[in-house]
Amino acid sequence: MAASATVGTVPVAGAEERMDPRKLIAFFAMVLGMFMSILDIQIVSASLAEIQAGLSAGSDEIGWVQTAYLIAEVIMIPLSGTLARIISTRYLFAISAAGFTLSSALCATATNIDQMIVYRAIQGFIGGGMIPSVFAAAFTIFPPSKRSVVSPIIGLIATLAPTIGPTVGGYLSHAFSWHWLFLVNIIPGIVVTIVTWNFIDFDKPELSLFKKFDWWGLISMGVFLGALEYVLEEGNSNDWFNDRYIVIGAVASAIAAVVFFYRAFAVEFPVVDLRAFSNRNFAFGSVFSFVMGIGLYGLTYIYPVYLGRIRGYDSLMIGETMFVSGLAMFFTAPIAGRLSTKLDLRVMMVIGFLSFAAGTFTMTHLTADWDFYELFIPQILRGFGLMMCMVPINNIALGTMAPSRMRGASGLFNLTRNLGGAVGLAVINTVLTNRQDVHYERLRENVHWGSAAALDQMNNMAANFNAHGMEGSAVAIKQLVGLAERQAMIMSFSDIFLMLTLLFTAMCLGVFMIKKPQAAGRAGGGGGH
Repeated sequence: MAASATVGTVPVAGAEERMDPRKLIAFFAMVLGMFMSILDIQIVSASLAEIQAGLSAGSDEIGWVQTAYLIAEVIMIPLSGTLARIISTRYLFAISAAGFTLSSALCATATNIDQMIVYRAIQGFIGGGMIPSVFAAAFTIFPPSKRSVVSPIIGLIATLAPTIGPTVGGYLSHAFSWHWLFLVNIIPGIVVTIVTWNFIDFDKPELSLFKKFDWWGLISMGVFLGALEYVLEEGNSNDWFNDRYIVIGAVASAIAAVVFFYRAFAVEFPVVDLRAFSNRNFAFGSVFSFVMGIGLYGLTYIYPVYLGRIRGYDSLMIGETMFVSGLAMFFTAPIAGRLSTKLDLRVMMVIGFLSFAAGTFTMTHLTADWDFYELFIPQILRGFGLMMCMVPINNIALGTMAPSRMRGASGLFNLTRNLGGAVGLAVINTVLTNRQDVHYERLRENVHWGSAAALDQMNNMAANFNAHGMEGSAVAIKQLVGLAERQAMIMSFSDIFLMLTLLFTAMCLGVFMIKKPQAAGRAGGGGGH
């Protein structure tokens, strides 16, 4: 009975009792593929130094190992819904899994930075096709009564993968070599390719749509999103609009955006269907997804920066510390799934936002001495908060979409999370740099020759260095400058955490803009929620 349920129909009550085993196998293979694709966003982040040394790359080049992947992926994610309609989910996912596996192998064989950048771009573009397909499948092949199980799974993968990316990457590059950051994808990638090719049968290809494909829409979307991602990724390090290439990127993105939005509403078969935003809950769910991207990717970035620069941790130690958030998410997922059947989803979101805000507020008291144990509770609050938000946000945004619009909506929904991450990282990096300069100037005003405390500190340090046969005064001044710089950086970290606290607290107000959705398990055999 369950086997007869199709994509375009809502399963009847009897079909909810038992899922088609073939669809379950296909879905979990798709989840594994999505996990690999999202994991690879962050898996290299803690190991860039090892890759840089292995490829003899310059410090200005190595960042492109990350940027190339993100630019390519952000173009493919919204495109995947249209491609799935044309060639079917089966072909799209199996080809994406095979291409991702092959490009992972190519990354491991790269002998210079240029090859690595090209291979990472291919890996990101092809891998991006796997992410929205899982969300679309979850909300079309599973009846509403199963969403309390399915939604936590995809929510967990979407948040856990980037969180534990630095952990996995740090361990692999330490235990083996940087090549294993990519080789680890090979066997799972082959399994996912074979299983999805043989078991996915959710929909049929509509090859006739290929004749209507909007190539100008695709080109304009690629330039719009690719240039935007480039500006956000490279802006801070290149001094924003003082850099010629950043200006060119921003102008190109703006012009392409105008063309893309015009085409999206003017042509018969647009490359991305923006009509999904006419659904109020989807529109607000996408805004929340954008903010979750800021919190998810922002903190996955800022914690390692603190641990590396202030605490002097290596990539493995950073990964072990960050793993606490991952464990918190893992154990919260089933709780969030259960609560989604009993609580108003809006209440769950408020709990999640407040938990996240509590974690970041705790971090505003950060000092140079904070270690694993001081970071323990903030990381648990962060992991718990993310899962408590993601499950209801997924249900609110995608749970009311018509099956015919699900694939396109899923691409847009995932795009908002990635763009949130890109915007968040750009803002965080810029604020971190600017506030560090401000705090350093203020500290320097207080550390001068007329300050008794500064003189006492310097004299003590000089005496200590003199006792060890060094030029005490010169070394003491250098040390004092270093202390001021470090303290300025810590104070700028606190500013970032305060910003995030205010943002997530404000999100609680946004929750009231959503129409009341049904809890996940209450839809019965009716029509979703």
